[in-house]
This record gives sequence, C-alpha cells and structure tokens, in this order.
Amino acid sequence: MKALKITQYGDIDSSLAFQEANVPEPGASEVLIKINAASINPIDLMVMRGEMKALKKLNLPVGIGRDLSGEVVAVGSGVSQYQPGEEVFARVGEDHVGTLAQYLVVDATHLAKKPENLSHEEAASIPLVGLTSYQALIQVAGLKKGEKVLIHAGSGGIGSMAIQLAKAYGAYVITTTSSANVDWVRKLGADQVIDYKKENYLDLLSDIDVVYDTLGQQYTMDAFKVLKRGGRVVSIAGVLDPLTARELGINWFFRKLIGLKSRPVLKQAKDKNAFYRMVIMQANGDQLSELSALYRDKIISPVVDKVYPFSQSLAAFSYLNSKRAKGKVIISLNSGD
Repeated sequence: MKALKITQYGDIDSSLAFQEANVPEPGASEVLIKINAASINPIDLMVMRGEMKALKKLNLPVGIGRDLSGEVVAVGSGVSQYQPGEEVFARVGEDHVGTLAQYLVVDATHLAKKPENLSHEEAASIPLVGLTSYQALIQVAGLKKGEKVLIHAGSGGIGSMAIQLAKAYGAYVITTTSSANVDWVRKLGADQVIDYKKENYLDLLSDIDVVYDTLGQQYTMDAFKVLKRGGRVVSIAGVLDPLTARELGINWFFRKLIGLKSRPVLKQAKDKNAFYRMVIMQANGDQLSELSALYRDKIISPVVDKVYPFSQSLAAFSYLNSKRAKGKVIISLNSGD
C-alpha cells in the first residue's frame, strides 16, 4: 500500500514522501480500516517541523495524519462492536498516527460509526476539531445554556466547528475573524462577530463566562481582561497548566519549567478567581458518537474548504500552512491515484 510519511524534521517539501508499506494486521483490540478520506491539521505541521519533540521524539520515518473516514476491512479477536463493511470515522490515538495511508489499524475504542448523511470527505473533517472543542467547551469548561462564550478565529477548522457546537448547547457565541469572513461566520451561528481588522475585542467585551483560547501567546493573557470574575478560560494553544502536565506524564524537570512559564497565566486566573486549563485532546469513540448524532440530525454541519487527491497531499499541506483555509482541508484517497 501507499503511505505518506515524515522522513525527517523540516519543511513540507523536504520532510514528506510517499512510501510503500505492508497492509497492517489488526491486534486483538484493533480494527483494520480502508481509508477513504483524511483531514489534516496544524498539529501535523508542528510534528513535521519538530516542534513537538519535547513531548515525544519520533523514530523516523513515521506516518502522518490523525483524522480518517473509511470502511472496516477486518477486526481483531476482541472486537465485537464493528463488522467488515461498516463505515466508520475516527481521530486515531497517538500510537496509531498515519491516516494518510490506504489502510490503517485503529484502536476500536477510538472509532465511531460514520453519520449516514455525510460523505467520507465530510466525515473526515470532524474528529479532531470536534473532539477538541467538545472536550474543551463541554467536558472541561462545562459550557451552559445562556452563557457567553468568546471563540477566537471563528473561520478556522476549530472555530467553525466550535461556533456550531456552542450554539447547539444554547450559548451566546461571540467570535473574532477577518473582514472577509464576517458574514460567513455569522451564518455558522455566531451571535456577535468582531472584525479584528477594524475593531479591538478588548474594547468591546466584558463579563464573558468562557473564553476558548485557540491562538495562545498574548491572547491567553488577554483572555482574563474580558472574563467575568469566576469565569473559565480553556486553551488549546496557551501554556500548559500543572495538572495537564502531570496527566501527560511529563517528567518532573520539564514540569518545573512548565510551572515557571505558566506562572503569569495562573496568577491572572487567581486574581480573578477564574479557572484556567490547557486542553490536550484525547481520542474518544464514545464522544465522537455523541457528535455524530448532532451531524446526523443536521444540528451541526461539516465545514470543508478544499479536497485534494492523495497524490497532491503536499499541496494540501502547503494550503493548510498558508492559514487561508475556511474550515477543513481534506485529502481524498478515493480518487484512484
């Protein structure tokens, strides 16, 4: 089979290459999937460039890609919930990364049945961004009906899904975006849209219940300026908090460094009696099934920007890297190449 792999750390053209590989066999708790479509995400670029080496150093070459939609080919001896021929989708666990391949084995607990009303390309757009926002907004922040939530970068892959998810849970959604995307994110369900090219959200907002920090750096610190006292900041791009660092199994030395780096943010949280948590998404088939129902019932719609054939995977990564995508970038393995 053909698979796209990271062969060395670096940029897109020097790091990624197609290689031939054997079709894997599923272990007892695994399922072999014929992949029809995969989406790509900023984390794939970060890993490729070596920006995640502090957390996990790769034994190159390795596969790339974490989202998939496809068809069950075979199941392990301990798997009874899936049968060959069923259509499924998943955000695979870190031990099974490599969805840009014609076949992949996946932990059965990370799978969910694909919504019947979606194509494989649409379904592949969901898992990582869906689970990330579900775990950040619903599981960790506990977003409630009627609460005000600020979601940065509403036109991106994460933002376009998070807006819809927050609305599905009855929140009042505020988002930031560029001038060209104001009307588009409003159609996704945003109640208030701030054009960051013309307005400063810090001048317009106050008493926000939940800030979903998707950008990090100064945005993490500034979240507390618009947050109500006792509010919640959940970040997917800010500094690690001590609890998340422990859950990741980071050794004591790096946790010490993380503690020093996170001190300014944690002080801001303490001064405002607020909650801060860095969310590292975990693959979870049960939660993905919950999300699947929202798509099946058309409460949330997939947001796909462009679909590339497998042979043009490097072009797809270049487009993702341009940061111009409105929604998700998909690679189709159904194109016959």
